[in-house]
Amino acid sequence: MATKSIMVTNEAYERLSAYKEPYESFSDVINRLMRHSSLLNLVGVLSHDEAKEMMDHIKEGRKRFRERVDQTAKRLQ
Repeated sequence: MATKSIMVTNEAYERLSAYKEPYESFSDVINRLMRHSSLLNLVGVLSHDEAKEMMDHIKEGRKRFRERVDQTAKRLQ
């Protein structure tokens, strides 16, 4: 198997090392971490204002959904 050498900062090494299991190589750790998606990957993507606006839209959508469900239930009675 071909290999490549990379340079990382001490901080990056320490962070990567924290995820490493005793039986894993650093290549194993990188492959494992890159294979899994996580919501944590989205941290910092939105500003506080953008996140608040998105939550407001979600809450409004949920409210409208509940109202439609209630209206449908009343018609079915």
